[in-house]
Amino acid sequence: MKPCALYVEEFVEGAEILKVLAHPVRLALIKVMLESGPTNVTSLYEGFEMPQSTISQHLAKLKQHRVISGTRNGLEIYYEVVDPRAQSMIEAFGAAAR
Repeated sequence: MKPCALYVEEFVEGAEILKVLAHPVRLALIKVMLESGPTNVTSLYEGFEMPQSTISQHLAKLKQHRVISGTRNGLEIYYEVVDPRAQSMIEAFGAAAR
Protein backbone atom coordinates (compact mmCIF):
# COMPACT_ATOMS: atom_id res chain seq x y z
CA MET A 1 0.00 0.00 0.00
CA LYS A 2 1.21 3.50 -0.86
CA PRO A 3 2.01 5.89 1.97
CA CYS A 4 -0.87 8.36 2.40
CA ALA A 5 1.43 11.29 1.62
CA LEU A 6 1.82 9.99 -1.93
CA TYR A 7 -1.94 10.03 -2.39
CA VAL A 8 -2.07 13.62 -1.20
CA GLU A 9 0.64 14.62 -3.70
CA GLU A 10 -1.42 13.11 -6.53
CA PHE A 11 -4.29 15.48 -5.79
CA VAL A 12 -2.44 18.76 -5.21
CA GLU A 13 -2.80 19.98 -8.80
CA GLY A 14 -6.43 18.88 -9.00
CA ALA A 15 -7.22 20.65 -5.76
CA GLU A 16 -5.75 23.88 -7.15
CA ILE A 17 -8.01 23.82 -10.21
CA LEU A 18 -10.99 23.08 -7.97
CA LYS A 19 -10.17 26.14 -5.84
CA VAL A 20 -10.00 28.35 -8.92
CA LEU A 21 -13.30 27.02 -10.25
CA ALA A 22 -15.04 27.07 -6.86
CA HIS A 23 -17.16 30.11 -7.66
CA PRO A 24 -20.47 30.05 -9.55
CA VAL A 25 -19.57 33.11 -11.65
CA ARG A 26 -16.30 31.56 -12.80
CA LEU A 27 -18.04 28.29 -13.64
CA ALA A 28 -20.67 30.21 -15.62
CA LEU A 29 -17.99 32.23 -17.45
CA ILE A 30 -16.25 29.02 -18.47
CA LYS A 31 -19.52 27.50 -19.66
CA VAL A 32 -20.28 30.59 -21.78
CA MET A 33 -16.80 30.56 -23.31
CA LEU A 34 -17.02 26.84 -24.07
CA GLU A 35 -20.39 27.31 -25.77
CA SER A 36 -19.61 30.59 -27.56
CA GLY A 37 -15.91 30.32 -28.27
CA PRO A 38 -13.63 33.31 -27.73
CA THR A 39 -15.61 36.04 -25.98
CA ASN A 40 -14.79 39.62 -25.06
CA VAL A 41 -15.37 41.23 -21.66
CA THR A 42 -18.14 43.51 -22.96
CA SER A 43 -20.21 40.56 -24.12
CA LEU A 44 -19.66 38.80 -20.83
CA TYR A 45 -20.54 41.65 -18.50
CA GLU A 46 -23.64 42.54 -20.52
CA GLY A 47 -24.78 38.92 -20.45
CA PHE A 48 -24.12 38.52 -16.74
CA GLU A 49 -25.60 41.91 -15.79
CA MET A 50 -22.64 42.54 -13.49
CA PRO A 51 -20.14 45.39 -13.42
CA GLN A 52 -17.29 44.98 -15.86
CA SER A 53 -14.80 45.18 -12.98
CA THR A 54 -16.39 42.11 -11.34
CA ILE A 55 -16.19 40.07 -14.53
CA SER A 56 -12.63 41.28 -15.14
CA GLN A 57 -11.56 40.15 -11.66
CA HIS A 58 -12.94 36.67 -12.26
CA LEU A 59 -11.30 36.51 -15.69
CA ALA A 60 -7.97 37.63 -14.18
CA LYS A 61 -8.10 34.79 -11.64
CA LEU A 62 -8.88 32.25 -14.37
CA LYS A 63 -6.09 33.64 -16.56
CA GLN A 64 -3.59 33.69 -13.67
CA HIS A 65 -4.16 29.96 -13.20
CA ARG A 66 -3.99 29.29 -16.97
CA VAL A 67 -7.59 28.12 -17.23
CA ILE A 68 -8.23 30.70 -19.95
CA SER A 69 -6.10 32.77 -22.29
CA GLY A 70 -6.71 36.11 -23.91
CA THR A 71 -6.02 37.25 -27.45
CA ARG A 72 -6.00 40.95 -28.29
CA ASN A 73 -7.96 42.08 -31.34
CA GLY A 74 -7.61 45.85 -31.63
CA LEU A 75 -8.82 47.35 -28.36
CA GLU A 76 -10.62 44.21 -27.22
CA ILE A 77 -9.32 41.03 -25.62
CA TYR A 78 -11.11 37.80 -26.44
CA TYR A 79 -10.91 35.08 -23.81
CA GLU A 80 -11.17 31.34 -24.37
CA VAL A 81 -10.84 28.21 -22.25
CA VAL A 82 -7.48 26.48 -22.72
CA ASP A 83 -7.43 24.03 -19.80
CA PRO A 84 -9.23 20.80 -20.73
CA ARG A 85 -9.82 20.08 -17.03
CA ALA A 86 -12.18 23.07 -16.90
CA GLN A 87 -14.27 21.61 -19.71
CA SER A 88 -14.32 18.25 -17.94
CA MET A 89 -15.56 19.95 -14.76
CA ILE A 90 -18.36 21.75 -16.59
CA GLU A 91 -19.40 18.49 -18.25
CA ALA A 92 -19.32 16.69 -14.89
CA PHE A 93 -21.46 19.37 -13.24
CA GLY A 94 -23.92 19.20 -16.13
CA ALA A 95 -24.17 15.42 -15.85
CA ALA A 96 -24.63 15.62 -12.08
CA ALA A 97 -27.44 18.14 -12.48
CA ARG A 98 -29.48 15.81 -14.68
